Amino acid sequence: MTELSESHDDPFAPHLAALAVLDDRGVVVGWNRRAQELLGHPDTAVIGRPALEVLVDPPDLPAVTEAAAKCRRAGGWFGVLTLRHLDGQPVELGLRAHGLSRGDRGREWFLAAAPAGDVLEWQRDRAVLDGLYRQCPIGLVIHGPDQRILRVNRAIERFSGFPAADFRGLSTGRFLLADDARKAVDRVRQVMQTGRPLVYSEQFVRLEQDPARERVALVSSFRMEDPSGRVLGVAEMIEDITERHRAQRRLALLDQVGSRIGTTLDVAETARELAEVMVPHLADHASVDLLQAVTRGEEPTRAVAGPVVRLGTCSVGAQQPGPPHPEGHPVEFGPDTPQAGCLADGRPVLEPVLPPDWVSAAGRQGAQAPDLGAHSLIVVPLAARGLVLGVMTLWRSRRPDAFETDDLTLAQELASRAAVAIDNARRFTQQQQTAFTLQSSLLPRTVPDQSAVEVALRYLPASAGPGLGGDWFDVIPLSGARVALVVGDVVGRGIHAAATMGRLRTAVHTLASLDLEPDEVLSRLDDLVNLLAAEHEAVGERPVGEQVVGATCLYAVYDPVSGRCSVARAGHPPPVVTAPDGQAALLDLPAGPPLGLGGLPFETRDIELAEGSLLGLYTNGIIGERHIDADAGLTKLCAALARPAGALERTCQAVIDALVPSRPSDDVVLLIARTRMLPPASVASWRLPPEPASAARARALTSAKLTEWGLEHLAFTTELIASELVTNVYRYAGGPATLRLIREQCLVCEVSDTSHTSPHLRHARTTDEGGRGLFLVARMTERWGTRYTREGKTVWTEQPLTGTPV
Repeated sequence: MTELSESHDDPFAPHLAALAVLDDRGVVVGWNRRAQELLGHPDTAVIGRPALEVLVDPPDLPAVTEAAAKCRRAGGWFGVLTLRHLDGQPVELGLRAHGLSRGDRGREWFLAAAPAGDVLEWQRDRAVLDGLYRQCPIGLVIHGPDQRILRVNRAIERFSGFPAADFRGLSTGRFLLADDARKAVDRVRQVMQTGRPLVYSEQFVRLEQDPARERVALVSSFRMEDPSGRVLGVAEMIEDITERHRAQRRLALLDQVGSRIGTTLDVAETARELAEVMVPHLADHASVDLLQAVTRGEEPTRAVAGPVVRLGTCSVGAQQPGPPHPEGHPVEFGPDTPQAGCLADGRPVLEPVLPPDWVSAAGRQGAQAPDLGAHSLIVVPLAARGLVLGVMTLWRSRRPDAFETDDLTLAQELASRAAVAIDNARRFTQQQQTAFTLQSSLLPRTVPDQSAVEVALRYLPASAGPGLGGDWFDVIPLSGARVALVVGDVVGRGIHAAATMGRLRTAVHTLASLDLEPDEVLSRLDDLVNLLAAEHEAVGERPVGEQVVGATCLYAVYDPVSGRCSVARAGHPPPVVTAPDGQAALLDLPAGPPLGLGGLPFETRDIELAEGSLLGLYTNGIIGERHIDADAGLTKLCAALARPAGALERTCQAVIDALVPSRPSDDVVLLIARTRMLPPASVASWRLPPEPASAARARALTSAKLTEWGLEHLAFTTELIASELVTNVYRYAGGPATLRLIREQCLVCEVSDTSHTSPHLRHARTTDEGGRGLFLVARMTERWGTRYTREGKTVWTEQPLTGTPV
């Protein structure tokens, strides 16, 4: 770089600097007006006097004397000195001294001075300008008004590979490919015309001599003007950020993989997300192929090369054809293809440059390669826990640069992260299928036939979340034409919740067969849940003391003869009761503790339900998401059930449509029962005194009523049953007996008394005169049993209306 000429900003310029001349003895012989302005001394006061005497304070004399000695030795000096103003104040000046030879008159010293701040600022500006051209790592290009290059710095030499001198006089973008050159020209023209600078404009740069290598530059441009406003050109600062851009792109890809992939726990969706992340950031075309076993949630066999299913594809550009084989279709890889080898040994494949005939080469890729002019290929395995789940294939056709080793490393990292998500989705699918199969086998498949209520129900498993829940329902026919309606919800999700649900449902059936009161049923369920929790703690499944099993339950028993419904709940939402006129309200029912707390009481409430009333039982899933206020959900449920009587199935579906989202996050159970009443003509009841004649009276009443009902073919067996049961009351209970006959889907014969003594079936010996009554009852009926009430017990029997069982 040649020495720059002095400019008007040079503080030592003759018209700006303070000038003085000293003879060889240090006496002032010359003094200009600027010197008088800076130091306050007029020329008449200093000329002819020693400079040290007039201009220097004693404390500053050593520094000035040392500078004078250096100046004499070197013939000149430059630096900063402190001189004295006329008013006595110190003044810091930047001072430049040059020796002048006057022949026989000796030597004189020419001094130029300026304020130290101005001198230092000027020096810094000269250093910055020199550094921009010689040392700055950021490229500098100076364009003239005609958009020809005037000068570049050494960083442009390193960036382009051309000497700086070769750029002088060339048009903007001369060494770039046409597309990149056009963008550069447009940018310079825009700044030249508008005067608005462009800051950090990112541009892809490809040189004519190396078109396959794509670089990225960060360009800042501004217009240059002289003091009069004349445009001198455009200056551009150009920084090569290729490696930074690649690093940012890789970090962005890794971030996308972490944020986008694996959020759904769906194998196919995860594969599609992976393909979409790859394009266009890393590849022009991508496909994700998984082993068929993986798509079914099964664990793949080691070193298996197929068959595979293409679950994810993506290509750049709407007009660009993608890889063959649409998503969801099976794919067969030839034995010599990179994909087959990658599946077999789990090793990645990098082919930076593909030959022109690579696609059509026999046995090489066959129909699996996209006919896209692909010139570079990467195949990486999708492996997790030591198992290869599939392969990801990447092609480049539009981008000129080939895949590099760094691209392969990045693709492996992305594939590794995605494979973990895919394997999690696979295992989740497997667990979901197992849990769903288990749960489906444990839930009732059909509603049993009974005449007490008309039932409509919906069960919707959760479509999101970790596994199925433990919600269950039941409709259990009871003796005396009654029916038990049950809904429950086990805490937790997955197989354990489904298994626990099955155990509780079995227990409810067993307890229902004992005809216990609802509060008693819940009390015994509570004992069972505590027992299950203790078993889990004993085998170390959870820390001792932590609740491992819990559930809520609602148990209701409806009697169509009396219209009475007995309900108790254990921490479960209360049922909704809709009157025949459409008025709906929550049943005021004590909440009761959830099952598993132990030792806390439950309470049964009896209510009278008019015929045609709706009883709505449900689980938490129908009220709404967990972040939604439960009271608001209950209000919506009551509103959905407050409607005139209509088809029960339509009512049930309307409630689901109004309250349940398309993808519920929790299992949903809705059971709606419309009450029925048995006609009074189908029920007959008599109270019999505790005397031997009551047995004969029971036979006569039974025979007459069955004749009235047209069931004469059941008269003999029913007379015998009634006679035996009434006789047992007389012999062992000691109080009055109540005989009741119910005609519905079967013939029910009941005998009630005030005793809680349980009758036992036994085999009488041949010499015994009694003990055969219950044995005969059991032989002649389809079902029989005993239920207990607060007043005593009832022994009941059921016979089919079509005939007497053998």
